[in-house]
Amino acid sequence: MTKTSLRLLLCLATLSLLVGCAAPKGNTGLEPFSPVPKLASSAFYKADGSFDQAIAKKAYFDMMRAYHYPIPAVLKTDNLWVADFVQGDYAKLGMAGIFWKNVEGKYGDVGAKAYKGDFKNTNYGYLGHEIFLLPGQMLPEHNHLGNGSKKGFGPKMETWHIRHGSVEFFGEHKGEAGETPISDMPESEKPWGYGEKWFKSKYVKKCVAGEIYSLNDPESWHFMRAGKNGAIVAEYATYHNDVKFSDPNMEFGNSDAEEITKLKK
Repeated sequence: MTKTSLRLLLCLATLSLLVGCAAPKGNTGLEPFSPVPKLASSAFYKADGSFDQAIAKKAYFDMMRAYHYPIPAVLKTDNLWVADFVQGDYAKLGMAGIFWKNVEGKYGDVGAKAYKGDFKNTNYGYLGHEIFLLPGQMLPEHNHLGNGSKKGFGPKMETWHIRHGSVEFFGEHKGEAGETPISDMPESEKPWGYGEKWFKSKYVKKCVAGEIYSLNDPESWHFMRAGKNGAIVAEYATYHNDVKFSDPNMEFGNSDAEEITKLKK
């Protein structure tokens, strides 16, 4: 082999290594590595109209793979829950989630038995939650009220960290994050339920992967909607012990055939 040929091989090998180590297009978390399938609501319901949890979970796993999000074994158990909130329109309104932690107790008791400090026998509570939303999918409008003397916990404090995709946060009050009025949005982009008597939110803020968002009033009405490529959102919060929906017909559950029949009447 000549010196020229050797130099050429070394150059090609170096180029190959450089190309192989190049940052992939989706490394920011905003764009998926492959397309995220967008299914119609009808795809999530069986012939009798009941919600098909298996199909719903598969859709989230497909989205996770598109973002190269790890899928540990626990996500393939009932710890990953899905809900269509008994509305029969899963592509628009629904979610999947897992509570990595939702713990409450007293210092010196469960989870903190070694503690003997000044706060012994006082309450603590914390939460780690992951929210999964398909493209364009949203949660119902809701709030979390403090229950005071019942368990000694105030309203839920929460912050959302967008890990993949993008999210629009909707809320009752204008904060300091550049929220804009929902009324200014194009009619086709306004959220499910807008204009109904029960709908309370007035402002919207879009956030993308890597950003965080918090409410400025922990008892205010709020919800989120995923962007065109879906969203995976980590929630950091105090103990979750209360949720109320603004829509009186909303339920934390899944549609069965009888309930879907009622909705269509």
